[in-house]
Amino acid sequence: MKIGSIEFGPQPVFLAPMEDVTDIGFRMLCKRFGASMVYTEFVSAEALVRSVNSTVKKLTIADEERPVGIQIYGRDVPQMVEAARIVESEAHPDVIDLNFGCPVKKVAGKGAGAGMLQNIPLLLDITREVVKAVNTPVTVKTRLGWNQQQLVITTLAEQLQDCGIKALTIHGRTRAQMYTGEADWTLIGEVKRNPRITIPIIGNGDITTPEETKMAFERYGVDAVMIGRATFGRPWIFKEIRDYLTPHASNLAPSPLTLDQKIDILKEQLLINIERIDEYRGILHTRRHLANSPIFKGIPNFRQTRIAMLRAETAEELIGILEDCRKLLKTQITI
Repeated sequence: MKIGSIEFGPQPVFLAPMEDVTDIGFRMLCKRFGASMVYTEFVSAEALVRSVNSTVKKLTIADEERPVGIQIYGRDVPQMVEAARIVESEAHPDVIDLNFGCPVKKVAGKGAGAGMLQNIPLLLDITREVVKAVNTPVTVKTRLGWNQQQLVITTLAEQLQDCGIKALTIHGRTRAQMYTGEADWTLIGEVKRNPRITIPIIGNGDITTPEETKMAFERYGVDAVMIGRATFGRPWIFKEIRDYLTPHASNLAPSPLTLDQKIDILKEQLLINIERIDEYRGILHTRRHLANSPIFKGIPNFRQTRIAMLRAETAEELIGILEDCRKLLKTQITI
């Protein structure tokens, strides 16, 4: 599979762009464990054009995480074009992704993100003009439609391809669904089977295991799979998927990560974020990963520990909680 000149090889698996989640520390770890491409948190075109400092900082990427995509969102053609040019000149990403899929009210309710699905002509104008304005490959992430009565993706995919995008990511829900219910991959598969579609189609929605990843490739024929919420506190999911998808001789089968290794990885994520961002925001970003990591589900009455994680304000405090969790989990394993 290729996006522009970027060659990904067979069955690539991408890290989805997620606000307050896909910070630089997390992206670097996901890349290390096998993510084929990672994306930054989404960037407001309006804030970027106004040089809002917190938004400009989101453009910081490291060579170790490449290929990396920067995703922008907005509802104004000139602002989106200007933002794309700023992204290209300041960050030099491998891909510029246009967000036409975010369902949250503060974005979609203002006509941006998935709100663009209610104004397809404007959505296409933005796409067309951004593609013309930059040399970086432009891709799009969107949903099936605004609601079940407006499932526009099969037609929209062709229209977006005609605008010149190099790949299309489809989340298998409507905006009305938000993140509820189950993702419907049937229309994603229909888009991929359309003989007029020549760009890569990336499927997204409810992929949480290596088995589900394999099924997405085999049943729906997508060119790549994008994973979002299942990565929280679990950057090693990409290793688990890669190990499952890649044939190995029986005596060379990869070994799973140990509990100690996983906790050390979470500590490393915290330290990378503190170094690359700052202590306050590094902790703020990392503690939600720790609180949602599946490795802690075996701890009795974890709710109180989870609250303590989410309230931690220093690296020392957060690392201390992690070490307490390590001891508790090891005690359970010993018993």
